[in-house]
Amino acid sequence: MLTVVIIFLALAILLYFLLGGADFGAGIIELFTSRRNKERTRATMYQAIGPIWEANHMWVIIAVVILFVGFPEIYSKMCTYLHIPILALLLGIIARGTAFTFRNYDAIKGERTQALYNSIFVYSSFLTPLFLGIIAGSAISRKIDFEATDFMTAYIYSWCNWFSIAVGLFTVALCGFLAAIYLVGEATEENEVKRFIRKAKVLNAVAVFCGGLVFVAAETSGIPMAQWIFGNVVSLSAVMAASASLVLLWIVVAGGHRQLPRIFAAFQVSMILLSVGFTHFPNFLMEKNGHNLSLISTHANMKTIETLGTALLLGSLFILPALGYLYYSFRGRQNEQH
Repeated sequence: MLTVVIIFLALAILLYFLLGGADFGAGIIELFTSRRNKERTRATMYQAIGPIWEANHMWVIIAVVILFVGFPEIYSKMCTYLHIPILALLLGIIARGTAFTFRNYDAIKGERTQALYNSIFVYSSFLTPLFLGIIAGSAISRKIDFEATDFMTAYIYSWCNWFSIAVGLFTVALCGFLAAIYLVGEATEENEVKRFIRKAKVLNAVAVFCGGLVFVAAETSGIPMAQWIFGNVVSLSAVMAASASLVLLWIVVAGGHRQLPRIFAAFQVSMILLSVGFTHFPNFLMEKNGHNLSLISTHANMKTIETLGTALLLGSLFILPALGYLYYSFRGRQNEQH
């Protein structure tokens, strides 16, 4: 049953990045869209993320619950030494969701309040994935010091370092790229399709640049990133698959396909996560002095794990069909409107 719990944890993290990350990316695209195109971008964005924009946060909730119940030591260490970026992440999620709702359903829709909602939405859409990436980078950077005796070492340097920030920027770029590819399939006018394709190309280049920054930051910080990625067959194969899928993505985009690029983009990001995750598995949190918190050795007692695994299996029987119906019914309503 421990394997089942770990699989659910991995899937929750992956789905939150693919679905929630694309939602964040929509706000990032709006942030860097000219004023004359913002309204059209918002209209396409609402159509794309409307069905499950808030339900996406269910995946991060599931991940948190799994860590809290099944791996309490990992949960407590992360919430202690990374509490600042975690707090920033949670505040960003709340601010973004609140602003999205109010700017869409505010009965008054005053110009000043709309401007405030727009600003909160786009900036929190940028900052939230930034801190999500910072948390992920910090977990594997070996910058967390469980034996720290001063505030800066324990709670600031653990995440405020070049490597973690570079991973955060890379995460932002990937979210924007995912959103641009998803929005290509939602645009109804040819000019809009071309505009989102241009944005996807720019964000693709930005993601490659930020990926290079991650390697540079790792090298200067003494982190063996190259060995992690290219030092085993699985990670190397995942990187090669991600590269191949990127080529195929742009081939199908050039061929005028609207839905296939989404599959290739999601596959590419999945392979990137696999290339890093496989290297460190089962270690989830890597500490400065060489101590690792492993999903295999630091879990709760087996009775708790069995109960958690059973709950996850039973819950998925209700949650997944409900999400599918939510998406289907929303799509059906949109098709009727168009």
